[in-house]
Amino acid sequence: MMGRGVARLVLVCAVFAPAAALALDGSPTPNDAPIADSRFGTAQQAFRRGVEAYRSGDVEQSVPALKYAAEAGHPLAQWKLAKMYADGDGVPHDDFKAYQYFLRVVENFDEESGAGRDRSVVSNAFVACGVYALKGIAARLRPDPQRAFDLFRFAATNFGDANAQYHLARMLLDGTGVARNAQQGARWLSLAAEKGHASAQALLGRMLFNGQDGLARQRARGLMWLELAMRRADPVKDKWIFDAHGEATALASDFDRDASKVYAQRFEARGD
Repeated sequence: MMGRGVARLVLVCAVFAPAAALALDGSPTPNDAPIADSRFGTAQQAFRRGVEAYRSGDVEQSVPALKYAAEAGHPLAQWKLAKMYADGDGVPHDDFKAYQYFLRVVENFDEESGAGRDRSVVSNAFVACGVYALKGIAARLRPDPQRAFDLFRFAATNFGDANAQYHLARMLLDGTGVARNAQQGARWLSLAAEKGHASAQALLGRMLFNGQDGLARQRARGLMWLELAMRRADPVKDKWIFDAHGEATALASDFDRDASKVYAQRFEARGD
């Protein structure tokens, strides 16, 4: 029988092994990694200096301090730089640099000690690396659905991350890189929907309303999820959610609409 420590080691290796291979095959750190500069002090001091400069709008001072802290292994600095490059926030948009910084957060995560206060940051980095692995980065990173699945599953299982649960569900529902399993996909959607993930709520609601992929038709409950999703959605970016809600509402009976309101009230009351 496999011991708990060995089982955990196997799981971590399964997630991190591809990342280690990439580090050996390519550049382990972003190409513009800074030379150590004692003026920044400790990694924590450098991080604080970088964040303060960023908040004041002085990106020119922020980036060197954050890079210094990131090179010293500060996970929040690595994550902040990753977000900045991913969004083109004060620096040129560069998905590969963003991926490299996210990857360092993932690679340096110590499962034994846990993520502590940085839990959400580490979880977000796992999901971001999963998205990049799934889609690939033109000429820099080949798509690797299996690696993406492992990263999403790790974040979904160990952190309960709603984004990871949603991405995991989509891969299972679409059969992307893994065997299609609608029942498992719906289960992960449900977990993300319970956490208020709008896309998960909408997709689950549509599936329940239509009774698709082997799910029993539950029109009132499906309409509830679509209604909750629409309240959180962006009318432009999430137009599909509004369209799905409109289609379901047009087909729903008066009983379905009334029952869905009762379900929605009960769901929202649980969060009070």
